[in-house]
Amino acid sequence: MSLVIGEISYTNILPFFYHLDREKLKEANCHFTPQVPAQLNKAMAADQVDIGGISSFAYAANAGAYTLLPNLSVTSYGNVNSIFLFSKHPIEQLAAKKIALTSSSATSVHLLKIILEHFYSLDVQYTTMKPDFTEMLREHDGCLLIGDDAIRAKRELPDNLYSYDLGEIWYKQTGLPMVYAVFAVRNEAISKQAELVGTVYQSFLASKQLSEELNYQPMIADIVKTHGGSEDFWNLYFQQLCNDFGETEQRGLLYFYRLAYQLGYLKHPVDKLVIWDSVLIKKMLANNEM
Repeated sequence: MSLVIGEISYTNILPFFYHLDREKLKEANCHFTPQVPAQLNKAMAADQVDIGGISSFAYAANAGAYTLLPNLSVTSYGNVNSIFLFSKHPIEQLAAKKIALTSSSATSVHLLKIILEHFYSLDVQYTTMKPDFTEMLREHDGCLLIGDDAIRAKRELPDNLYSYDLGEIWYKQTGLPMVYAVFAVRNEAISKQAELVGTVYQSFLASKQLSEELNYQPMIADIVKTHGGSEDFWNLYFQQLCNDFGETEQRGLLYFYRLAYQLGYLKHPVDKLVIWDSVLIKKMLANNEM
């Protein structure tokens, strides 16, 4: 038996992966597949990925087939600094305007639609495109970019364009955190390989904890080399992200799902989250070590 681990190809999820003992996990017959969120969402729905980080919207669309892992998420209480609406006009003037959406995400796309429709009462025309800042703005009034694409675009943003951090808007409007990515596992994988799923979960948790203890060093030094930017920027970036998934983060996520359902973006309401019991995981792993 093997387990396929989905790894979102963005820096914001790196704390959960940076300190993994990949060789140990590979020896346990785990395989890694790095992709952008939209690709991982599809792969997990198609039973090609068993466990890993996915868009939080993807969980809602497949809630009956997935279980969430506790204490792991990509969340912000305010600015997320990597999900931006870039616009030629102030956000209040976007009625009937054309917005290009990144094809890389599900959560951020629906977050933008909720923000514009529910909070600003705007009717906007959308087109989904590959994440190319210049091409997206060539024939559109604005564009949505996420992850490293958004960070690069923000760093080089011309003075005549507006930028809006969706995490900041969500928090100001709701007073709740916004959960962008969750860690989920297919229920079938739990039923067939619970012990291995538990081992992978503990590996994610250990990497997260070590990342936080080291204040995201030396991870940030490597990111500066591969993605550019300053250490000061990346230090602030990771300090402003929340890696937890407790009661408050879950309440924010459920409110996001409620609005998505009310506006017709979810076929079925998601009123509760199915989360694997971390106490049972610890007991199971402890028993196997005896």
